[in-house]
Amino acid sequence: SMPSEMLMKIFSYLDAVSLLCVGCVNKHFYHLANDNGIWLKIYSSCFQPKRTIWKMESEQTETVSWGCAALHDRKPGYWKKEYIFKQIAAVKTRVMRLVKPVDPYTGLPCKNKEAMKVSGLSWIIVLKDKNGKEHVMEKANISFKDTSVTILWYSTNWPCLDILSTLKLFGVTPLLPDPSRAPSKNGPRRRSLIAEYHLANLTESSVAVGADKLVQLFSLNPGLLVGLWKEKNEIAFVMVSLHCHQLLERSTLGSATVQYALPPNEPVLDDVDPEYGLHDYNLHLDMHGGSCSYLCGTFKSLFCRKGDIENGYLRLTVVSLKDNTKHLPLIGTVGLSWETDVFKGNVKDCYVMDVTLLDETGKPFWCFSAPVYMELSSKASSLYDYMGHIYTTDYADSEGKVCVEFVWLEETKEYFIVNLVLYISTKKVNNWYGTNY
Repeated sequence: SMPSEMLMKIFSYLDAVSLLCVGCVNKHFYHLANDNGIWLKIYSSCFQPKRTIWKMESEQTETVSWGCAALHDRKPGYWKKEYIFKQIAAVKTRVMRLVKPVDPYTGLPCKNKEAMKVSGLSWIIVLKDKNGKEHVMEKANISFKDTSVTILWYSTNWPCLDILSTLKLFGVTPLLPDPSRAPSKNGPRRRSLIAEYHLANLTESSVAVGADKLVQLFSLNPGLLVGLWKEKNEIAFVMVSLHCHQLLERSTLGSATVQYALPPNEPVLDDVDPEYGLHDYNLHLDMHGGSCSYLCGTFKSLFCRKGDIENGYLRLTVVSLKDNTKHLPLIGTVGLSWETDVFKGNVKDCYVMDVTLLDETGKPFWCFSAPVYMELSSKASSLYDYMGHIYTTDYADSEGKVCVEFVWLEETKEYFIVNLVLYISTKKVNNWYGTNY
């Protein structure tokens, strides 16, 4: 019942974020909070108007008028949109400035963490049950590696697994980020859909990664790990591992319903090199289990001969079984760390693998971050230098496969990588390079 003039006077004292929030109360507040006079005042206080520039050669002038014309000749909400668009553009400019320097080893921006902080980026998961009700989980622990981000959610209020249908992963950014203070969860935010996972029959449709005394781990591509309590078969925690390549774009440029589509690579043909697309790959590999890093290294000048192309895959040998000078030890006891409000644990023989394969120009070619596990092989070691059990790790997606063989040395209590091979889909290579293998 309060007069509109009085409400407008009150709204004129609000900042931009508060004004956007109050516009969500009802239709009447929305129209009043769209007032061009209020938003022009906010806009002009943040962005200085251009001065009039007279050009002697012509009669053209560049002016921005803050008078009546700027108010009455514009539709309601015009200056609100202008303010929001300009603020978003300013943040994007700061982010692009940070991601411009590239690490020569990983082929990725050096300051990903700083860029994400400037944009105010965070991640949430939305669980949808079979009745259509949504459960939003925001509390998360985030850890950064050279080429990936690992996000862990845990809560005492998880909905029952039996009634859940899907899990959606979103990147969330404040509509008006303020670098001087932490983003408010109650302020206006934008969601960008990164991935959607189907949880119906989770234990049957996903890959069992491992277990300890309290939890069982199940993996879904891309990068999702769900921990279930053994006794109740209910969710204990959810972990997602995201590769930094195109992470900012996927987390900010998609909509709440449609994932951001990465632009296709523009192939550059090379008629001079008969083996174009088969050589000069560089691999950056990181194996970690949360806080612990077991192996982090770069392998250069990987290649594949035409005779090694088989069953639609290029074979890139990184560590050869026959060359024991390149066999690599893993540092520490391999395991994946987890925690909840009350319990902490470590599931042995599983870890997160980050793969960044660069093409001959140093451009990221194939990248992923995913939880994987080590499986005891039935075959015994045939290597003279090693006497111990053999373990294997296999990963596959639509673009390629990774096969790793380890030998466990009981005497020194450590794993050695004795064989590491990448298989790249010829379809991926042909699309990337414009070749025909």
